[in-house]
Amino acid sequence: MATQAQRVASGVSQLDKLLGGLHIGDNVVWQDDAGSLAWEFCHNFILASQAQQRPIIYVTFDRSPKNLLDKLGPLANYQGLTILDCFTWGKGQGSEIFQRFYQETEPPCRVEPMNRPQDPEAVGEVLYALHGELTGDVRFVFESLTGMSELWGGEEAILRFYGHACPRLYELQTVAYWIMEKQAHTTRLKAQIGQIAQVVIELAIKRGTTSLTILKAENRSLESQHQPHNYWVREHTVVFDQQRRATGLVELGLRLKELRVKKGLSQTELSRMVGVTPSTISQVESNHIYPSLPALLKMAEVLGVEVASFFSDTGQSSRRLVFPAEDAQEVRLEDLSPGVVSAQLLTPMDFGGKAEPYLIEVAPGGSLPSHWFMHKGEEMGYVLSGRLQLKLRQSVQNLKAGDVVYLTSEMPTQWSNPGRGPARLLWLKIS
Repeated sequence: MATQAQRVASGVSQLDKLLGGLHIGDNVVWQDDAGSLAWEFCHNFILASQAQQRPIIYVTFDRSPKNLLDKLGPLANYQGLTILDCFTWGKGQGSEIFQRFYQETEPPCRVEPMNRPQDPEAVGEVLYALHGELTGDVRFVFESLTGMSELWGGEEAILRFYGHACPRLYELQTVAYWIMEKQAHTTRLKAQIGQIAQVVIELAIKRGTTSLTILKAENRSLESQHQPHNYWVREHTVVFDQQRRATGLVELGLRLKELRVKKGLSQTELSRMVGVTPSTISQVESNHIYPSLPALLKMAEVLGVEVASFFSDTGQSSRRLVFPAEDAQEVRLEDLSPGVVSAQLLTPMDFGGKAEPYLIEVAPGGSLPSHWFMHKGEEMGYVLSGRLQLKLRQSVQNLKAGDVVYLTSEMPTQWSNPGRGPARLLWLKIS
């Protein structure tokens, strides 16, 4: 009787439902249509692996160690993470500016330089030597097959390396993510790699909508295979459309993150106000743990919402017509000085409308080096009082009371108040 494969979490709950979980031994090939979509799934895979206390080896051909550590952020603080640097002496050509990393930096995790990344066999030897130092089911992220092709001089070298590595990693009981830019490779290579891999997933973006399609999943009987599933990402949380359509509810972790970000609080700030550790907030938002009831009540108090708002997109406030002034709440604007600009959200935090109204005030003489929101939708502002200047690319616009600002994809690079009094705006974020 065949033994059932051991399953592990990918860090994205709906992907686990669609895929039936990751199996120990899986080599997962991500065919990335845009070249940047797979990162969010890698991020969550690394986060889940850390929560399970599993060792991780991240093989980078495309990013310098400094760049990768910056992109990983807090994930880089995990002691079980090893970065195999195939960039510095590969695409970085041993440049002094990249070598300086090893002379001047004390990285939070282990970083191993690969001195001969142009040699696939040498990369394999170092890779398996690193694996031999670790225990348990090791997790791998290879960034990327496309980077290997550029360094190794073509697709045949990739196919030889992958053709040897994939079966070996399977026998070693690992789980490996392999990233490839779909448009950068021939149909032949994608077909041959897909034939060897246990799992193949396509990520695409069309008309601004991202979708995931499972092209192959060995040892699974899936109804969802070859069907595109639309999804969206907010603050590294991946949410699929059917999650909301199926129940009308949202996951606690996702909703907590939405409300925290809307309030303008970091995980550390929220943890301090609730009385738990930053790690607790991180694990709750990743749906790895549930908070205690006292902590949940305190979170609702700090964020200014009812507890029910953590479990639903539409709270009681969504059915109201009038919002009194006392409903307005101070919010923090990321990376902007609180002494220069302040903002109030004029509707409750859990209001589910398509427009978010803010009252924004800029101090006299104040200057802001960026826009107050990172927002992909439309925005509109009405100057209530005072004077303002906004810089958009090389253009400077002067605004006075009664003027209207309308933004689509544009993002101001500077706001300033040249007047002697505060400038106040009514600002709308439109989803």
